[in-house]
Amino acid sequence: MLKTIAVFDIGKTNKKILLFDLQMQLVHEVQTVFEEVKDDEGESCEDLHALTAWMTETWQTLQNDVRFDITALNFATYGASFVHLDAQGKPVTPLYNYLKNFPADYEKKFYNAYGDKDDIATATASPVLGMLNSGLQLYWLKYAHPLVFKKISTSLHLPQYCAYLFTQKKCSEYTSIGCHTALWDMQQNDYHTWVKAEGIDTLFAPVTQNYTLGYTRYRDHEIPVGTGLHDSSAALIPYFKKNKQPFVLVSTGTWSICLYPFAKSLLTKQELQKDCLNYMTFEGVKVKASRLFLGHFHEVFTKIFAGHFVKDKDYYKNIDFDADTYTKALAMPAILNSSTLPEQVFDATVLDSYTSYEQAYHRLMEDMVTYQYDALLMATDGMSSVEKIFVDGGFNKNKIFMKLLSQKCNGVEVIAHDLSQGTSMGAAMVMLKNE
Repeated sequence: MLKTIAVFDIGKTNKKILLFDLQMQLVHEVQTVFEEVKDDEGESCEDLHALTAWMTETWQTLQNDVRFDITALNFATYGASFVHLDAQGKPVTPLYNYLKNFPADYEKKFYNAYGDKDDIATATASPVLGMLNSGLQLYWLKYAHPLVFKKISTSLHLPQYCAYLFTQKKCSEYTSIGCHTALWDMQQNDYHTWVKAEGIDTLFAPVTQNYTLGYTRYRDHEIPVGTGLHDSSAALIPYFKKNKQPFVLVSTGTWSICLYPFAKSLLTKQELQKDCLNYMTFEGVKVKASRLFLGHFHEVFTKIFAGHFVKDKDYYKNIDFDADTYTKALAMPAILNSSTLPEQVFDATVLDSYTSYEQAYHRLMEDMVTYQYDALLMATDGMSSVEKIFVDGGFNKNKIFMKLLSQKCNGVEVIAHDLSQGTSMGAAMVMLKNE
């Protein structure tokens, strides 16, 4: 039987379990999707019951698969989500969606009690994001649903809930705490004063820096189980293992997130207002990050281009960089005029200046790369120490994007690096020490 490490990778859409051999090669994968359900206020949320049942059943199936010998288990999940347990260890609320609205009256009450939004955001390195600041979910529960709140014995971040399912042990862990929760004072390296003033810190399990939480039964013996990790932070681990010099990871998709784990300075208010934030590594080291809605920009404008120039929606996939087209595009009006929601300020008559889809696309990529470069500068404190930029995700296959980014980052190596299962691999790698 092949020795492997198992990882449950729980995304907002896709739920997976993956098996890696001890050389970190993916050897088995099972994937599923669940329909969302309604929470107690009628809003869409994760089906916690279905997720829990699937993990339990999938684990039993793997124990019966004689091809593999699983030596350790870990978890990587999306962040900004809590599972609230009662004294018997049972969930007492739905798994609320982090896109759920944070009511304005509770927001006002919170900041009236604890001070300026920007000051709290700066201290916790968490832009003001409503329920995406998952600590505020607990504040909301305390005052909007006090009877439910009183039933809560322990609140576990989603990765640690998954680990709890298999070990019956509870912990808090840095990658989840540091995921724009508004819980952690980055300068004091402790829960923020508002968390303690509300008594919410008493609901959290002890913070651990251990790789493992406990053990679970596997066939006729027990194997170690990890603490679980926030997915963005787990994705950094394979890069840490292979690179000792300062690097930045640009993880591209709907969001482009620049992750720089070598920053020396704390975030400023100005950086926070420009969607810069901190994550933390599994060892508690601050990771400076900047976010850009890059994939959204691309999706919106390629649809506009397709309509204007009467092309297929995926026409851009056939376009290679052309120096003459690029030079002419630079003389044309900018297409992106905002780094947030540019389509809201876009004047479609601008496209009348362009002679072709190709020309407009070259200009779009120039504008996108300009914003990406600014985000890189912000995340890396000016890139003065950066030696390599790794680009993973969808845009690392875009030849125009990669070429223009390399030009902007003159002197810094820009590398297309496709770790398609990087998040899961990172969670598996921290368990290798058990081998």
